[in-house]
Amino acid sequence: MIEKAKESPGGGPVDEVDGELHISYRQPYGEHYGRFYREMCDNKRIMGVKCSKCGAVLLPPRPYCGFCYEPADQWVELADEGTLKTFTTVYEPCVGEPAVQPYICAFIMLDGAGVHFPHLLGEVDPDDVEVGMRVKAIWAEDRKGTLRDIKYFRPI
Repeated sequence: MIEKAKESPGGGPVDEVDGELHISYRQPYGEHYGRFYREMCDNKRIMGVKCSKCGAVLLPPRPYCGFCYEPADQWVELADEGTLKTFTTVYEPCVGEPAVQPYICAFIMLDGAGVHFPHLLGEVDPDDVEVGMRVKAIWAEDRKGTLRDIKYFRPI
């Protein structure tokens, strides 16, 4: 249904259409994300890249460092364990999120990485989660080359 709105800030009328638009699309991963997801899917390995100038290890991998803007081209394998840096407990459903509420979104510093890795925590009561706790990746049995190849991280 098209409705005439009041005057726009520019002085002319504005037409509005209520409704939803669903767009199906495909976006290629590219070289860096492609290898990142292939390694998780095929080998249960988490790969990052190291900056050629400042040495930061970036995860997920990308061609340029976000700190000094130099090429990041040295591939490094990272541990699937790390330290919980921050988290939030989610009590409301989120579009596209298959986790049952409440669930815990976490930022994890994997051993060897220079940036936080966002993922879910599992096998832990939200009241027992503490910043600084050690966590380990739990790998999905049926991996498909997505971030969900890691089901979640659990405390160790």
